[in-house]
Amino acid sequence: MTYLKATAILPEKLISEIQKYVQGETIYIPKPETTHKKWGSRSGTRKFIDERNIKIKKAYKAGTSIDQLADEYFLSIETIKKIIYTK
Repeated sequence: MTYLKATAILPEKLISEIQKYVQGETIYIPKPETTHKKWGSRSGTRKFIDERNIKIKKAYKAGTSIDQLADEYFLSIETIKKIIYTK
């Protein structure tokens, strides 16, 4: 996270209004919720995990045991169960 100087980007009237509530402190201004992205969507991690989970479900339906899947994907048995039993 980078810090920006308020006087460089905000109008003077807005700075005066903000100063009624806080002076000389660092504040965080969040993004609007409409611009939030789901975890992993930018890096591709979400897609990778979704594809892995599909492979796990297919392998289970084809007869691979939960223990084998846990070993193969380096996941706990409980995690494999969550993946398999989630729609």
